[in-house]
Amino acid sequence: MANRGVEEMSEDSAPVVLIVEDEPDVAETYNLWLADSYEVRLAEDGDEGLELLDDDVDVVLLDRMMPGLSGDEVLERIREGEYDCRVAMVTAVEPDFDIMEMGFDAYLNKPIRSDELHETVESLLERSAYDDLLQDYYSLIEKQATLETTKSNAELAENEEFVRLEEQIQRLRDELAGTFGGVEDDEEFIATLRDLNDGGDLT
Repeated sequence: MANRGVEEMSEDSAPVVLIVEDEPDVAETYNLWLADSYEVRLAEDGDEGLELLDDDVDVVLLDRMMPGLSGDEVLERIREGEYDCRVAMVTAVEPDFDIMEMGFDAYLNKPIRSDELHETVESLLERSAYDDLLQDYYSLIEKQATLETTKSNAELAENEEFVRLEEQIQRLRDELAGTFGGVEDDEEFIATLRDLNDGGDLT
């Protein structure tokens, strides 16, 4: 299912953000923060979230721990349904190595600030215009960064799945870098990817 590009979203209507959150006060807070810039849909559990999901949804803000369908299950169904929306887990659940099997695009630990939420939504909307390879790269980088903030270097080095994650990131990095030549560091690499995407070379 194809999602709308950034230009189409700006010309057509405000981007659609679906908030799936079982705590009403938290959901309403996110709504108040975002409503001036986006069309916001609110769902109080996973089942309602899936009911409100359609091809117009650009970003999903998804809690992990909810009654009924968990956020993990909702995320799995979103990906199985081939919706091309970006998904941010916004949750109090401390990330563990199991997140490497999950198809989210960003992972935010509660409590979060208004500016943090806005920056995440804007970043995910930008990624919606990227090609599949670049989206995959950003998703893997997000998982790597999330785990690096919660695990020690020793824990990361001892986990075989994390080591494979790093190897996969390097393979994708090499594949992407091959389109424009070598770069010296990660910051330069990311900046170059963004410049190329803005110029239309990667989409």
